[in-house]
Amino acid sequence: MPEYVLLLYDAETPMTRFSPDEMQAVIQRYGAWMARLAQSGTLLGGQKLTDNAGRVLRKQEDKLAVTDGPYTELKEMIGGFFHIKADDYQQAVQIARDCPHLEYGTVEIREIERTAPV
Repeated sequence: MPEYVLLLYDAETPMTRFSPDEMQAVIQRYGAWMARLAQSGTLLGGQKLTDNAGRVLRKQEDKLAVTDGPYTELKEMIGGFFHIKADDYQQAVQIARDCPHLEYGTVEIREIERTAPV
């Protein structure tokens, strides 16, 4: 069965705007959604990424350039991901359509390319 990654892009407005009680409610919604997917055998994994910008590596001629990233002009930043399995993109969309993250940002679905075992 094909596997997909749901990339969770955070909007410019950080979730720090929530009170502690509101944040707890958000966490519970994500937890319930993940538990439902795990129980059905659809969820393979997932994690929230830290709030720092990370690093971007680029090779420029023979030198490695390391910059804080992503670039500041971006409106959204990847804040986390879920790893799921689905029959096809249509089913992956059905799985992701009630993801709590859609209230706070964007979800991008990408199929994971199968490669030969190393």
